Amino acid sequence: MTVLEFLLLLLIAGICGAIGQAIAGFSRGGILVSIAVGFIGALLGSWMSSKLGLPELLNVTIGGNSFPIIWSIIGSVIFVMVVGLLTRKR
Repeated sequence: MTVLEFLLLLLIAGICGAIGQAIAGFSRGGILVSIAVGFIGALLGSWMSSKLGLPELLNVTIGGNSFPIIWSIIGSVIFVMVVGLLTRKR
């Protein structure tokens, strides 16, 4: 994987994480948090889809690595909602 492919993967994860945060209505941090939420959402969403027997939707392949866009957003929403419930408001 080249540096450009890695940066593109980070950009896609950041966008998916930001969309997940916007849907959930809870956001802490900036672009780095969105990237982390996007990757965690992709892991969580892919795990959920495999356990439920659902197909991978809208996969993007970058440098031989597949990134599930739809499941990343769904997993991000679930992850952000759980984090929002576990953390108290200021």
